[in-house]
Amino acid sequence: MLPSALKLRRFIDTAFAWLLRVFSFTGVAALGAIVIFIFVQGSGPFLFPTAKALRLVIERLDSVTINGRVYENPEGFIELPWDTSVVTVQFVNRAVQRELVFNLAPGKNGNTRLLHPIDADDAKVSFPDAYTCSVSYPGTIAALTQKIHIILPEAPYSFFKFLAGKDWLPTDEKVYGILPMILGSVFACFLALLLGVPVAILCALFLSEFLPAKAAGVFRAGIELLAGIPSVVYGFFGLMVIVPLVKNTFKVPSGNSLLAAVIVLAIMILPTIIAVSEKCLKAVPRSRREASLSLGASKMQTAWHVVLPHAASGVIAGIILGFSRAVGETMAVILVAGNSVQFIKNPLESVRTLTATIALEMGYADGRHSSMLFSIGVVLLVMVFALNGIILWIRRRSGEGEA
Repeated sequence: MLPSALKLRRFIDTAFAWLLRVFSFTGVAALGAIVIFIFVQGSGPFLFPTAKALRLVIERLDSVTINGRVYENPEGFIELPWDTSVVTVQFVNRAVQRELVFNLAPGKNGNTRLLHPIDADDAKVSFPDAYTCSVSYPGTIAALTQKIHIILPEAPYSFFKFLAGKDWLPTDEKVYGILPMILGSVFACFLALLLGVPVAILCALFLSEFLPAKAAGVFRAGIELLAGIPSVVYGFFGLMVIVPLVKNTFKVPSGNSLLAAVIVLAIMILPTIIAVSEKCLKAVPRSRREASLSLGASKMQTAWHVVLPHAASGVIAGIILGFSRAVGETMAVILVAGNSVQFIKNPLESVRTLTATIALEMGYADGRHSSMLFSIGVVLLVMVFALNGIILWIRRRSGEGEA
């Protein structure tokens, strides 16, 4: 009977070991696949053009001849080699044979320019964006307007212009500069830390060193409940309370500002920092406290000069985790920050963060614009990886100091 029980236990242990391996491998593989996908999508705009061909779109023309080739009832994109220097479009408009000529200056790696002027007779020539030219031949009614669009490929974008650019004009000018959003994210997060960290550390010390165990348990449960509140709820609170308070206090036209975002983020990171810091403070050996008290130090002196320095590595880790949450916060910031892409001169001006840009524009972004939003995601990933590296470095240094 005993050998059978041992065999069953060994079988169960082996099965659980294999299950743990499978789930661990699956989790790591899924995380790696997500990171690789984001990096591939985000690096594409800086390595490749948007297309490997010139593209034409024809509207309401039954037959058209482009560079000698006839297209009947053309639909979708008509693609031409991107080194084409002249595009000749022949068609019939109001029973009259017409010819439209686009002159191009082909460049390397998709850097093709459309030469001006464009002779289109009585047609209307417009430029919906920096890489599209539209020629419209009016009909008797608007529904009969014939249109010809030529779409040029966008050359690979400069990574330096992306990081250091001050303008974000993705729809018309095709300009993608995220420096104001980087600075807005950094300012919002660091100012939130300056406002929230002292309060969080004092709360953690109070819970750990001064409050009775039963009362501390009640407060601890409340803090954990605050940590589980959805960020959109904090955003609504900020929109209904913080934003009007900022507006009325400083007499500004709008309370949606960096200051409102900082206050909301500071409130949001408090539960994370308090919970992590309080656990680290509780983990300090009781002997350290007794030794300090036996030397004549007060309870406050012991907490501030003995317990807190001993738990410094854990407290700093909690601060970094709070900073990571502030960096990745989206909904609350969207509701209270104002979301204007600009260099701010004071905390009462509107600001936009990196995460807010992704959330606001991903729903309608297309082509290069969509890829650039993935590039913003890469920037956020790099920031998070850097923060994790800081955590590991701080813990290693703290371990060496204690040793």
